[in-house]
Amino acid sequence: MRLLPGAEPFYHRPAGEAQVGVLLCHGFTSTPQSLRPWAEALAASGHHVSLPLLPGHGTRWQELAVTGWRDWYAVLHRELLRLTERCARVVVCGLSMGGSLALRLAARQPASVSALALVNPALTFPAAKGVALRALRHVVPSAPGLIGDIASPGSREVGYDRVPLPAADSLRELFSLVRADLPQVTQPLLLMRSTVDHVVPPSDSTLLATSVSSVEVREVPLTESFHVATLDHDAGRIFQETDAFITRLVTRKTARDGT
Repeated sequence: MRLLPGAEPFYHRPAGEAQVGVLLCHGFTSTPQSLRPWAEALAASGHHVSLPLLPGHGTRWQELAVTGWRDWYAVLHRELLRLTERCARVVVCGLSMGGSLALRLAARQPASVSALALVNPALTFPAAKGVALRALRHVVPSAPGLIGDIASPGSREVGYDRVPLPAADSLRELFSLVRADLPQVTQPLLLMRSTVDHVVPPSDSTLLATSVSSVEVREVPLTESFHVATLDHDAGRIFQETDAFITRLVTRKTARDGT
């Protein structure tokens, strides 16, 4: 199946030794294109970077219909193991559903995930839509898509304009599981949230910040962007904040180790 233009995964292994590996995860119905500038900026800073394409994404929406959150999570888990073999620390980054999957990794693989940097992470599914999904997923194949919530008129997100209902129902299940996992998240957390987001409600970020057990939670408002902030006006700030966050993480760890 041919990929949509820009949907290709991104992988960068620096020539020398990299202290930090960075795993990035795109959102539901989206592709690595939405995070590629973020991944490239981190690679330019010398980090070992992996940005996979999640199963069912990047081709046509019918392919997504036969996948679910376990398939998406399995790919991230595999990439996490790949990075931990080469790097002393791994930071997991995610946008929207990618943030949800990152949180599950952090809760379930605490020894492998050193920190989290999330943009507009999604944690809830509207109750009424959830009930409708369970009733309609067997008779209605898809609904209108969610991509393209960007303030900048010159930016475009590559993804599906339709949402297959079976996959959406799996997404609802993922959110429920991740909410239950939040107290198990103890890693340092960089939470970057758009003040205007037409996809994920601001209450999701509030729920995250108040439910995790992380000692360090840094919240950064993104005042000039909509949901896909990594392709929007605040993209540069996201890249800078993430790199500074990683630098602080490495500096503190080095100081504690006395090396």
